[in-house]
Amino acid sequence: MSSTNERAAVILAAGMGTRMKSALPKVLHRIAGKPILGHVMDAVAAAGVERIIVVTAPAGQSVRDYAAARGAHCVIQHSQLGTGHAAAAARPALADFAGRLVVAYGDMPLVASDTFAASFAAQAQTGMAIVAFNSTNPSYGRVIAEKDGRLARIVEYRDASADERRVTICNAGIMAAPAPQFFDWCSRLSNDNSQGEYYLTDVPLLARQDRVACAIVMAEETEMMGVNSRGELAAAEAEMQRRLRSAALANAVGLQAPDTVFLSHDTVLESDCTIGPYVVFGPGVTVKSGAEIKAFSHLEDCVVHEGAIIGPYARLRPGADIGRGAHIGNFVEVKATKVGDGAKANHLTYLGDASVGAGANIGAGTITCNYDGFFKYRTEIGAGAFIGSNSALVAPVTIADGAYIGAGSTISGSAVAKDALCFTRAPRKEIQGWAHDFRERKAKEKSLSKKEK
Repeated sequence: MSSTNERAAVILAAGMGTRMKSALPKVLHRIAGKPILGHVMDAVAAAGVERIIVVTAPAGQSVRDYAAARGAHCVIQHSQLGTGHAAAAARPALADFAGRLVVAYGDMPLVASDTFAASFAAQAQTGMAIVAFNSTNPSYGRVIAEKDGRLARIVEYRDASADERRVTICNAGIMAAPAPQFFDWCSRLSNDNSQGEYYLTDVPLLARQDRVACAIVMAEETEMMGVNSRGELAAAEAEMQRRLRSAALANAVGLQAPDTVFLSHDTVLESDCTIGPYVVFGPGVTVKSGAEIKAFSHLEDCVVHEGAIIGPYARLRPGADIGRGAHIGNFVEVKATKVGDGAKANHLTYLGDASVGAGANIGAGTITCNYDGFFKYRTEIGAGAFIGSNSALVAPVTIADGAYIGAGSTISGSAVAKDALCFTRAPRKEIQGWAHDFRERKAKEKSLSKKEK
């Protein structure tokens, strides 16, 4: 049997999400690059939860796969009989659990870990706690409080009296309670209502009958945003981006046009880096102090080291590692490539499955030809090497330190030696007067063609 001080979370993710009109379960749609369910799981974990139970629908195998891969235990709500019934489905998974639990919804990606922590703290004082927020929206149930501030009851807006409808404290659906008592209350729920369902909102009434008081924890309305449609998904994304940008600015990141920059949940921007307008960060990006990302660049799963300059219009794909003071310029794409300190690729270049030594210069139009239709191969470019414009480096190939590749060359086969010059060009040929004769001949042909018509 577990300790009464341990914490668990029951996350309800069995909703069908039909308003999303998507084959992807709604809790797996992404906010700032992370599935909605992942945000909820991370928030409860940060509040000290050791065990997470995710309640899914029978058809929710992809939800179960995702949650299980992140360490959660998954259970199935076999019939859609209401939120209380869904929460009760977690009982077998917590049969040996004597601690406290919080019930959360898997479609609420904006709830802060501090709110879950406050729920546990309030529950420890009274026996039970719910989360509420201020709103005038008629779609939310109203929280009716006693004079001492504790919960009296929750009433749905459609069932509320005129006085109750004027109450602006609304139910968020999140509650904390001792696990054994919570499941006992769930077992006593009635479905004697117009929907024939077992409501989670009736649990505090049963607790009150057992003389267990319920505290009310207040949170911001934006935290309680549920995602049930594409419009709500976009609204949640906007709020998450606002939070991430605010955190970056507070950390002394230079966002030149904050509202145009899109961040991922795990973007690491060190202080004193500079981010230009319309930059997009996919997951897994770290930008070190002093680096600059210029406008309209796209980065994912990469590292940009101190003093490097990226863009404008650059693309860093997974595995790009850009060294100190290196330059990756306009319309340059880098994938699975380490670019050494001070190296430059300033124009119209593709570097894939390669390494570029410190101080090397990659001319405009250079391509590492890394794929033969079946396998990928590496290109090694040494320190201080100079790759002339419009060169094609056919991997696997090595350009040693200090070597020069003449513009317009296609290099394959054996390695180019250190400090050598290597180029592949046809000899120059010039035919005097050819262009004049060509124009005259074609003009005559065109004239004859018109006469024939």
